[in-house]
Amino acid sequence: MESTLTAGRTAEQKGFYKLSMLQCVGFGSGDLAQNLIYQTVSMYLLFFYTNVYGLDPAVAAVMFLVVRVIDVIWDPLVGTFVDKHEPAFGKYRSYLVLGGVPLTAFAVLCFWNGFSGSLLYAYITYVGLSMCYTLVNVPYGALNASLTRDTAEITKLTSVRMFMANVGGLAVGMGIPIVLKFFDPVKADEMSSSDTAWLLTMALYGGVGLLLLFFCFSQCRERVVMDRKATENVRISDLWMEFVHNRPLRILAFFFITAFAMMAIGNAAGTYYINYNLHGSAGELSIFMGLGSIPAFIFMPMIPSIKKAVGKKGMFYIFIIIAIVGMAMLYTVSMVDSLKSQMWIVYVAQFVKSTGVIVATGYMWALVPEVISFGEYTHGRRIAGIVNALTGIFYKAGMALGGVVPGLVLAFVGFNKDLSEQTPFAEQGILWLVAVIPAVLLVLAMYIISRYELEDDVIDDINRQIEARHKD
Repeated sequence: MESTLTAGRTAEQKGFYKLSMLQCVGFGSGDLAQNLIYQTVSMYLLFFYTNVYGLDPAVAAVMFLVVRVIDVIWDPLVGTFVDKHEPAFGKYRSYLVLGGVPLTAFAVLCFWNGFSGSLLYAYITYVGLSMCYTLVNVPYGALNASLTRDTAEITKLTSVRMFMANVGGLAVGMGIPIVLKFFDPVKADEMSSSDTAWLLTMALYGGVGLLLLFFCFSQCRERVVMDRKATENVRISDLWMEFVHNRPLRILAFFFITAFAMMAIGNAAGTYYINYNLHGSAGELSIFMGLGSIPAFIFMPMIPSIKKAVGKKGMFYIFIIIAIVGMAMLYTVSMVDSLKSQMWIVYVAQFVKSTGVIVATGYMWALVPEVISFGEYTHGRRIAGIVNALTGIFYKAGMALGGVVPGLVLAFVGFNKDLSEQTPFAEQGILWLVAVIPAVLLVLAMYIISRYELEDDVIDDINRQIEARHKD
């Protein structure tokens, strides 16, 4: 009995800490909080700007692009700063509070119509929101690597995190219209609710999100971090050096770009697919979009067992193939006239596709702590902030790519928003977006992840060697 306890303490001393379910839920609540706030902004801010606030759509689009450019500059600055400094309440978790309060405030201000039509006010509040989001998101991304080195625990942590993130996505995607209707029953069916209804809705979601960030802060205990002396010389240039010398990080970065481009293109195409290819109703569109999150509640808790059975790469391969099968089903439904009215087949196809996408793209976050440890193993510094700033840049690059491609394809095929019946070529272009291009990107993603070399036994050995160095 005594030897067992000693072994347990030794494992704890080496950094392979076990996490309780409450700690996992606490950490996951941080992603739930960010989704409640930022997904609301991502899904509905453009609509608010154009239909309530009074901005021209082209002007709003330029502003969104400008903010993404600012992100590319701001993200590495934040990553460098959090690696170099250690606030009193924790190296990374402190920013859940320090950044969470202004993040919530800016989110609410973005949906305030007090300066209706003012482009300057829109820029100030949206840029402020985006900068505060990075101030929370980059340290939060680094936080999981500071909780434990145990790959099995990281897998459990990630599965809980992505489960809760999808709760947030579902609450926003299907919940915002309901809350708007509660605050403004007259106009909500048109989604053009009064400015007061939008403000109160964002205040509600932001307030709940802030409470969840505080809960995340209270449950996370940082135990795998470099001391201040080891990170005091961290520079922005380390971002480039880390990318050049950390091969697993480069592979993961390209996987991020491919995966997020695939998701952004597919998500943007969903509305067009239901409206123009299948001529579905608003209710059918709601179900279709909701099925994009529902598989997470079934399969994310099963990830640790699935990975244990088939291995890390095997799990990626299986679920990427499942996603491609779902996309092929969506393509087939639209090509066969007798199937177009069978919405249950569309729902099954969307469920299959979403199952593959959610598991494959959800688990990729578990690889971030591994590439952080690999960097620490090769050069001696655990610069988690820098690495998460890099991953942030690449997933935003993927999202930006995913935002550009649909517009170019729709323009190429002659899509006309004023026509309820699109030309066969335009419908074919929508199919490219909903199935063909995402499937091609998934094949590319499968090849990219096949080059990833940090299997569980390899990364566990690396972490043991790192802990042995610290002990010496």
